[in-house]
Amino acid sequence: MKEKNRKKTPVRDPSIRDLNRNGEKKPEKKKHIKEHGKGKKGSAKYELRMQMLLRLMKDEMYVPMKEKELAVLLQVGSKDRDELHKILKQLTEEGKVAVSKRGKYSLPGTGRLKGVFRSTQHGFGFVEVEGYEDEFFIHEDDVHGAMHLDIVEIEPSVKGRGKRTEAVITEVLERSTDIVVGTYERTGMHYGFVVPDNTRFGKDIFIPGERTMGAMDGHKVVVKITDYGSKYKSPEGRITEILGHANDPGVDILSIIKGYDLPIEFPEKVMKQAQKVPETVDTESIKGRLDLRDEPMVTIDSEEAKDLDDAVSLHMEGDNYVLGVHIADVTEYVREGSALDKEALRRGTSVYLADRVIPMLPHRLSNGICSLNEGVDRLTLSCIMTFDPKGRLIDHEIAESVIKTNKRMTYTAVNAIIEDRDEALIKEYEELVPMFMLMKELSDILRAGRKRRGSIDFDLPETKIILDENGEVVDIKPYDRNTATRLIEDFMLAANETVAEHYNRMDIPFVYRIHEEPDPEKIRKLEMFIRNFGFGIKVRNDEVHPRELQGLLERIEGSPQEALISRLTLRAMQRAKYSTTCAGHFGLACRYYCHFTSPIRRYPDLQIHRIIKESLHGKLKHERIGHYDDILDDVAALSSSRERLADEAERETDKLKKAQYMQRHIGDVFTGVISGVTNWGIYVELPNTVEGLIHISKIDGDYYYYNEDSYELTGEKTHKRYVLGQTINVRVNAVDMDLRSVDFVLA
Repeated sequence: MKEKNRKKTPVRDPSIRDLNRNGEKKPEKKKHIKEHGKGKKGSAKYELRMQMLLRLMKDEMYVPMKEKELAVLLQVGSKDRDELHKILKQLTEEGKVAVSKRGKYSLPGTGRLKGVFRSTQHGFGFVEVEGYEDEFFIHEDDVHGAMHLDIVEIEPSVKGRGKRTEAVITEVLERSTDIVVGTYERTGMHYGFVVPDNTRFGKDIFIPGERTMGAMDGHKVVVKITDYGSKYKSPEGRITEILGHANDPGVDILSIIKGYDLPIEFPEKVMKQAQKVPETVDTESIKGRLDLRDEPMVTIDSEEAKDLDDAVSLHMEGDNYVLGVHIADVTEYVREGSALDKEALRRGTSVYLADRVIPMLPHRLSNGICSLNEGVDRLTLSCIMTFDPKGRLIDHEIAESVIKTNKRMTYTAVNAIIEDRDEALIKEYEELVPMFMLMKELSDILRAGRKRRGSIDFDLPETKIILDENGEVVDIKPYDRNTATRLIEDFMLAANETVAEHYNRMDIPFVYRIHEEPDPEKIRKLEMFIRNFGFGIKVRNDEVHPRELQGLLERIEGSPQEALISRLTLRAMQRAKYSTTCAGHFGLACRYYCHFTSPIRRYPDLQIHRIIKESLHGKLKHERIGHYDDILDDVAALSSSRERLADEAERETDKLKKAQYMQRHIGDVFTGVISGVTNWGIYVELPNTVEGLIHISKIDGDYYYYNEDSYELTGEKTHKRYVLGQTINVRVNAVDMDLRSVDFVLA
């Protein structure tokens, strides 16, 4: 009753309440200013500023900042600095904001990033963080004890001293290795130091006397690091293996193998499993397979190849070409989760060095039952494609099969038949010659089709290093591609694309080979540079179509700048990698691509073979799809990492052998092409692919200015210009075997 009769006070519009009799806004009371004008804790203005600060930190462009840097960015005056400090303190106490050891504020978990550190021999380095397009630059002073390939935590910097985003390494999360290979130098009665072969390590390693294993001066040794040291203290370790004297035959490459921790020997359990693998195909394993043993087919490889994992067949059906690409069915012998499988995943890839191959699988498999050797039954996965006369794919079949190759052919022999019409070889392989001619025909059609869509073909020579029985370099020359090598490339590309598209459309977990779009900054620099030679490419919104780059390579063909512009275009490209997302392949200008054709030497191929076989047998049910969803991201990441490590080891081996070769040519004069221009000198490449440096101090005695936009050095007094692509004569001045580098001077 009381509630019903209570007097109600009308609530007026607050805007009316704030006006005086004349309709003007009333002045605020001093008390109100004291409580709310400065943003007292709990006030609306204080809360507003707090929310604004949180929104700033949530922005993807935000980089962790110190309190002073935030004040400058937000234009907070000196009178309001105390309020900013209180807001940051409250947000930190509430756990909404984190503050680093260096006093930088960010949202919890976002201030620091995790990535792989890649150091350089100059002390600085870069950290590659997944999900970030550009690497973070790490200044020499900010490395903080990290080693090459360590997993590190970084804190991005607000300002950069260059164009790249900079960062500071705050913690080493995981060491890439605790093994270092180097040369032992005895410096005292009871101790010595190991000078690492890998100049990226940066510091010599102290070895106490009781941990030297009796090593002598000049011995190549393997060291296990026991203490990584600090900025002011050398790392410490113990010698675990003496490889031999630095000058002993084979020790040089063995040092690289050990330095990159490449596994040479297979574990005992793996070898026992390999011994159980049959040497021949039994009749039981053939049941249910597509029988192609009567289909004419060949393997085409280099003379030295022993692991033959692909065979090809071709015949006509009316006007259409029926191409068969038959790949060794390695998964028949390497079961998921077995010791063989785990070791193959750990290795990731076979590694091809100058004098040896470190295989992904034991030789009993790679050179035996899995190798498509001539005249014997072999189990395969076949991708059989039907192309119309214009090279359009009109039908395909992916099937488990059994084959028997007719001949083991080499690139040299097939090229001699197709291009040189070698009469003796044509007579020797008379029954197969019509198929080789058809292959050339289809290869030309497929290549023309890729060219029309914009596929980029970098026809740069690879290095062929010829060694004697002692591992000494006899000769170094370019390994040129010929018609036969291109023919096999074309057929493998076609199979890889077909398989990738087939399984992408099925929407099942898979491992793709992706190649992302080029770095816009590098493309802009390339565009500016090629203008100097009268060439151009169309760039729209910082993007370029691969057809533009392919067109550029065609226009420069035969010109003096061909090798130079080809290399610069290649340097503008991203690195291809493995991914569970089908993001397309920029260089090949295709939407779908995978690696299907080399399961003997690449784990991703082996992995997708397993998925393909389960799919063919209808076993890809919910549980198995979930299993592959769980493991494939790690498989792709590890495979990409192992591939990169193998590439680095192969490059280091090539550099080593090239340096050894050039040691015998000190004082000799060569004609080369300027392949790189930097502010410290000119890189010159010789016709045999050896590259050396003319240091800036050794160019005419003049002072030279470096123009990074045009890649040129210009003399202050002489006005001489040295530009990329320029042909010059050089003399071999010196060779540094520790750095594996060659020094030239102008001849």
